[in-house]
Amino acid sequence: MDTIWSRYVQGCMTLYSSRRLRFHDRFREKYAQLFDLGDRPLRILEIGCGPGALAGALHRWYPGAEITGLDRDREFIRFAREHEPGVLFREGDASALPFPAEQFDVTISNTVQEHVEPSAFFGEQQRVLKPGGVCLVLSSRRGLHAAAPCLEWDEAEQRFWEKASELDDSMEKYGVCRYPMTEAELPAAMEKYGFRDVRTGYVTAALTPDDPSVSPELAREMILSGKYNDLEALDSAVLTLGERISPEDAEWMRQRIEEKYALRLEQYARGEKQWDTSVSVIMVLRGVK
Repeated sequence: MDTIWSRYVQGCMTLYSSRRLRFHDRFREKYAQLFDLGDRPLRILEIGCGPGALAGALHRWYPGAEITGLDRDREFIRFAREHEPGVLFREGDASALPFPAEQFDVTISNTVQEHVEPSAFFGEQQRVLKPGGVCLVLSSRRGLHAAAPCLEWDEAEQRFWEKASELDDSMEKYGVCRYPMTEAELPAAMEKYGFRDVRTGYVTAALTPDDPSVSPELAREMILSGKYNDLEALDSAVLTLGERISPEDAEWMRQRIEEKYALRLEQYARGEKQWDTSVSVIMVLRGVK
């Protein structure tokens, strides 16, 4: 396959840390209610598994199930195999699944549909699902984000990221989000491609480090997730833009990221509440073959 996504779009730690939070066990009951998979033995295929966080959650939530994670990015698969034991990971393309027909009880994907041509995306899942099998499509919708003051960009940082954004053509070049659908279009597409009993629901995952219900370990994980995102976004910008970003500017930005997140962790340790938060809204579609 390739390493395009992990190198130029989102890195392993960015996706792994953010999805570990989005699929944390504190949200398990919300997902389980919408998934509605019962307690029978299952063969579950996650399509576009990335570095394995959702597959790992499914392994915890459905301990009697056989979980397979598939992604075309070989670096994601390498990372997933190292971090999520108990799950079978393999390389493969969502538009041409490397499995015979009627092999799985459940297919599931998270923020994959918008990158794959719809007839192939839904058609391949129809093919590999057993009769009566369940197709679960998870799609991120508009959430909200409020940064801690110490993590907000100053004018120099704003100019750096604006310049990088203006020069970066990787989203178009690699077909990122080429097939977006609205909240109304998604279930209609699922029905169009042959699924029945289509339902929709939403999970709201609020990540607020200073909330008293959040453990110190989880709070630090929430804060560090932003750091991984910023550092890997910088790595991707340097890789994509080459000489158009000077080594001095890249190193300056790297130091700024390290300093800002170190300060935010210090604030948390001292009990200085910032009430920064990130709220993800995940649309869950469920259809039956």
